[in-house]
Amino acid sequence: MPISPPNNTLAAIEQKVRRLTRSPSEAQLTSADLDNYINTFVIYDFPEHLRTFNLRSTFRFWCNPFQDRYITNATLPQDNVLYNFQNKYLSVIEPLYIAGFQAVYSQSRTQFYGIYPNVNSIIFTGFYGDNATTTFTGTIQLQNTQSNYIMNPTANSSQTTVLTQNEVLFDSIDANGLGISMVDVPVVDTTSGFNTVNGNLYPPGQRPATPPTAINPANTINYITGQFTVTFQNAAGNPSAPGAGQPINAQVVPQQTALPQAMLFYNDTFYLRPVPDQPYQINFEVYVRPTALLDEGQSPQLEEWWQYIAYGAAKKIFEDRMDTDSVQQIMPEFKMQERLCNRRTIVQYTSDRVATIYTDQVLFGPNSNNGWGWGGGSF
Repeated sequence: MPISPPNNTLAAIEQKVRRLTRSPSEAQLTSADLDNYINTFVIYDFPEHLRTFNLRSTFRFWCNPFQDRYITNATLPQDNVLYNFQNKYLSVIEPLYIAGFQAVYSQSRTQFYGIYPNVNSIIFTGFYGDNATTTFTGTIQLQNTQSNYIMNPTANSSQTTVLTQNEVLFDSIDANGLGISMVDVPVVDTTSGFNTVNGNLYPPGQRPATPPTAINPANTINYITGQFTVTFQNAAGNPSAPGAGQPINAQVVPQQTALPQAMLFYNDTFYLRPVPDQPYQINFEVYVRPTALLDEGQSPQLEEWWQYIAYGAAKKIFEDRMDTDSVQQIMPEFKMQERLCNRRTIVQYTSDRVATIYTDQVLFGPNSNNGWGWGGGSF
């Protein structure tokens, strides 16, 4: 009679957990509760105990022209690759490549904005208040220049000066000497979830919880042309006129668009500098959250994980029962299974040589040095 390979499915994990916790019947532990314990360990506990080599993967997204920041929350359309990024992926890892070029990756605003300053330019719009008019229409003058890519001198592109999105402020002072201001929120395309080239203007305290999807003609800014219509409102959202003789200023952060050379990851948002002038592929590595086990015949991503998952789920059940003695009894085997699951990753990384200035040399080919001076060859 042929012998079957060991079972490593969700059904096998359930059976082992019941045996470990001495809960063979539904009355002692329902299947729904059991599966919840198992998947809680798989999704949340497992990747924090072990960041295995097998959970490491490559992630790609494509940036949008004139958009410098990319949110990763659940407000995006579900077919956007950045949708719910912070829950699907555990961490971002270097190296970062933009259009194939290795780029700077940072998680520090101090470092990122030290390289690419985010300094406001205060520009007079040409209008003064009269204590009655609330709406003003005009253009913030921008300058277009032609330039080549810094990272690829052979590729020509048109560098356009644009206004940085989420950084526009119109301000003045009313007849009572109180400041009035309007700030921008980009209008979002409902299909792609990316920002359009237009934004709407709101009093700072009236910014919407979700981005707008339609232009408000009474309060709008075009980030490329600089054209604007601003209708000043107070903190309550009521019309508020600038005082007589008070200048109306715009505070903006102009940026020249080009091939991005750096990315900041902060507050679950990606920031690119320079601001992209066209779509580019952004490529970096991530740790992927393990997949939940939702079917009796489903196995973990690596079959060898099944016993570790069973011990982890059993540990959580004992903890909820306040059965500390049982927790202590299973801990030695739990840690043993953890070491066994981590063994593959340890062996995988043992072949990696410690990085030095020599490990980055090209070892073979006509342009390699092979230890013989510049470019190889003999003396």
